[in-house]
Amino acid sequence: MQAFDEVHRAVHYPPDRRFRVWINPWFVLAFAVVALTPVAVAWGQYLIAGLPQIAALSVADNPATPHGFPLWLRLSHFFNFFFVMLLVRSGLSILMDHPRLYFNDDCTPGTEWIRLTPLKVPRDRIWTAKDDARYLTPLVGTPGYRHTVGIARVWHFINVHGFIITGVFYVAMLFVSEHWQRLVPTSLDMVGQAWNVWVHYATFHLPPEPNGFYAYNALQQMAYFVVVFGFGPLAILTGIAMSPAVVNRFSWYARAFGGRQAARSFHFLTLLGFLGFIVVHVTLVAVTGFMRNMNHIVLGTDNLTPWGMILGLAAIGLVVLSWVVANYLSWSYPRRVQHALKLVTYPMQLITLNRLLPQQHYTTDDISPHFWPNGKMPTSSEWRRLADNGFRDFRLRIGGLVERPVELSLADIAKLGETKQITMHHCIQGWSGIAQWGGVPMKTLIDMVQPKPEARTVVFHSFGEGLYGGAYYDTQTMENALKPECLIASHMNGQPLSEVYGAPLRLRVENQLGYKMVKWIEWIEFVESEKTVGKGEGGKNEDDEYFDILPNI
Repeated sequence: MQAFDEVHRAVHYPPDRRFRVWINPWFVLAFAVVALTPVAVAWGQYLIAGLPQIAALSVADNPATPHGFPLWLRLSHFFNFFFVMLLVRSGLSILMDHPRLYFNDDCTPGTEWIRLTPLKVPRDRIWTAKDDARYLTPLVGTPGYRHTVGIARVWHFINVHGFIITGVFYVAMLFVSEHWQRLVPTSLDMVGQAWNVWVHYATFHLPPEPNGFYAYNALQQMAYFVVVFGFGPLAILTGIAMSPAVVNRFSWYARAFGGRQAARSFHFLTLLGFLGFIVVHVTLVAVTGFMRNMNHIVLGTDNLTPWGMILGLAAIGLVVLSWVVANYLSWSYPRRVQHALKLVTYPMQLITLNRLLPQQHYTTDDISPHFWPNGKMPTSSEWRRLADNGFRDFRLRIGGLVERPVELSLADIAKLGETKQITMHHCIQGWSGIAQWGGVPMKTLIDMVQPKPEARTVVFHSFGEGLYGGAYYDTQTMENALKPECLIASHMNGQPLSEVYGAPLRLRVENQLGYKMVKWIEWIEFVESEKTVGKGEGGKNEDDEYFDILPNI
């Protein structure tokens, strides 16, 4: 077990570490129908007509088809396995920060189709999204434990770059080398042949197996085709559909998958698809000639020497070792890991996702019946005193590197005019919700205080606290603070902000994830750089939980 101090141990290693999977019975039934129907049909065909005939393929039957496993293919196979497994492990850690999956964007408790927690949301007290997160053993997840979504995202996004580069290289080489003919079905007859092979497998009969060095059977070919040209692109596209920058600019994109949460569910199902394929693939490699098959994919030879098996098992050991190394780096050098992601993604995001202007529009009918509360409520006596008086004595201080510092009461802010917007909130934990926000655009306040030329960062200081204590704050670049729909909100769904949701004021910045939208705002400060505040990472969660400074996705 990782050594934690008392504060971190209470978060990362809680007393309740139970794990349970609950699935909506209707989804279990639907899955059973979809999965068992082809099995039942195959058995019916077998019992009535016997096993279909499958011609054994020989090398002579495919003289013109590219064969063998060249070096580029073998390396792609290894690196794809390497990156997929780290993506799975980090993805599971991310999932456990909100261990519920939905096909609706409201994320109302009880509407999930699967939950990976034994807990139902209590109705007799405030239950935050942080409360709902679950523990995950580091034997399964990277980095594991609880509330480690910041570091988990680092590993996920670093490895997704490797996954995409490997996939693009592999597909390009397929078509350059004509090896695509081994994967891409070129005839509808392939469907019938694949079904005949399926009948054999489904009824526990091994079909005549071709030598995979020269050809695949029809079902293998179609399975590889689906994994390469189906699972891979689907994983990438559904990942993009969870980006607030993309969804809030192109709302049609998430709707193409059935919504933001449906995309998250399909992303998870793709993960299961990869794992299922790996299990079946490895099993068939073992039962159809493990030593020869390992020589194929490791050495690119077709013989029965043991070296392919030895080196292949060593390569698998190297992949497992990478999980140990990732865990060690996560807990021994988390800041360096965080900075590694920033080095890889920050410049790219600045010129791509961050340039998208939010243009999201929903109607009052779209407002979510439940909006997950989150964050640690303020405990300061000053905030409590203000709250008890309905925040009539509250004054929003705006200062720092500005020409005209001001103090504004809620009444003063209301006189500036109220802008209303109905938008979708995207939490880093995975949940979403739609609400109407009313307040004053940050641009109005910026024009009022006239920041000095050297002021490039806006700091939002909160009455609330961070997960491990200390005053909460976060930052925005001047560019993002001036974007459309960047709002200092005083109202939610037509009512003044409640204490739970951030009274007296909270930030809305719709091209980013929720932790950047500071609640319980106490004062706003203009500074030269985020490096001059806190630990210099851009926010309390960035400082203590290693979140990304620019979460457009």
